[in-house]
This record gives sequence, C-alpha cells and structure tokens, in this order.
Amino acid sequence: MRMGRAGGAVAALGMLAVLAWVGTAALHEWEMRRPPLTLTVLSEAADVETVAQQQAEQPRVLIYHTHTWEAYEMTDTDVYTPTETWRTKDEAHNMVRVGEALADALTDLGFYVVHDTTAFEPPNLSDAYTRSLEMLEARLAAGEQYDYLFDVHRDAYSGLYNGSNAAQQDGASLAYVMLLVGKGTGATGSGFDERPDWPQNLELAEAITGELNELVPGLSRDVKIKTGRFNQHVSTGALLIEVGNNKNTLDEALAACPVIAQAIANVHAQRTAAQ
Repeated sequence: MRMGRAGGAVAALGMLAVLAWVGTAALHEWEMRRPPLTLTVLSEAADVETVAQQQAEQPRVLIYHTHTWEAYEMTDTDVYTPTETWRTKDEAHNMVRVGEALADALTDLGFYVVHDTTAFEPPNLSDAYTRSLEMLEARLAAGEQYDYLFDVHRDAYSGLYNGSNAAQQDGASLAYVMLLVGKGTGATGSGFDERPDWPQNLELAEAITGELNELVPGLSRDVKIKTGRFNQHVSTGALLIEVGNNKNTLDEALAACPVIAQAIANVHAQRTAAQ
C-alpha cells in the first residue's frame, strides 16, 4: 500500500515536470515573438531642466493689483463683507479673483504666469503704487524676467457711459475693458525723474485694444492716456488693465478674462512673427 502511494507521487511529479518544460518552451516561444518593450527613463534632474527650458521659451507674464481690494456690485450670488463701498479684502470677490481668472486663461494659451496677490492698499490707499513698485523692483532685481506686467484693476462707474454697461457675446454679458497708459508727467509738465517710454507702452495698449474689439466688437474702450506713471517705467510691456467698473458684477468681469487673454496672445504672436 505504501509502495503504491510512493509510485503515484513519483508519477505526479514526473507529469508536473513535463508540464513545466512544455510551459517554459511555450513561454520562451511567445517571448521570442513579442515585440521588444522600450522604456524611456527621465531623471529628476533632467526633468527639472526640461521644465526650466519650457518656461524659458514661454512668454512670461506678471499679474498684480495695486488696488487689490477693488470689488464689484454685490449680487445674490456674490456677497462679500466690504471694507468700504465696492471694496473688500476677501480675495474670492476682489481683484485677486479677476487676476486668477486672467492667469488661468493665459496659462491655457501657453503663457508662463506669475500672479502676485499681495494687498498693496493697506495701510493707506494713497501710496499703494509705492508699495507695488517695491514689489516690482524686488522681483526684477532678483533676476525675474517678464515680457508683460499687467496691473489689473476695475474702473469707477461714470454717467458718461451711455446705454449698456456691458458687451454681449453669445448671450453672456462681458464687462467693458479699458487699458491705461501713463506718461510720467505732472499736471504742470513736471513729473517723475524716471519716466516710462510711454509711446511703446501705448503701442502695445492700442494693439491689445484692437484685438479685443476684433474678438468682441465694442468690448474695449479707447486707450486712456494719463499724466501719472503707474509704475510703467519699469518695462515697455507694463500696462494697467481696467476690467469693468464698480457697477458691473464679478461674473461680468470674469467673463471678459478669456477674451482679454486671447487678445494678448494674438498680439504676442504678431509681435513674435514680426521679429
């Protein structure tokens, strides 16, 4: 009885060996027929270099807000705690939210965007431009380079705006846009020691304005030229962009941002092609 069990075990082991050999042969034949697998391994250092190179090749934009707490007309769906009328430090409802939307739209179009959300208004609104200039100078001194520097604001409503306070596109209301250029002079002709090369800033502003109105007729008002400097002496790519006014809603301002981004992208493409 014991001998029979032992013989059965030997036979079973022999059968397993045969199956293993057949399986190994079949697997070897399948491996020979399978196409080779190619793996590309990118080291962490190489990946960092690739990202840096891509960023260097992208057009670079800095978005900031000298009047950070400017806000829009409150609605049932856009309620905020005001610091004063049409102003709030709540970044979900002030200019930071608009800058975020513009940054996202530009990023989607291939720009490398830095969005500085520093609140420059406190402690005094009157010298906010001094503090935003300190930020710009610190970034540039640290070696940061930008093709465009956009100070994004909202305008103050004026009774001179006849008719609608928003443009229309596919059933949506878009806040009007206006670009502002400073000459760096004072009311009497005197002004800052270091002034903007404002004709070049103006050329850029007019090009973007033209593209805005090509994309959505009537969306952008004419470029406003003022005697102030508005920190535009730091770059010929520096502009102040007014996105709507205090009588617009936040939704109307946000709806304008993709069009603003597309206009900037169109102008950048034209300038790059002309180089």
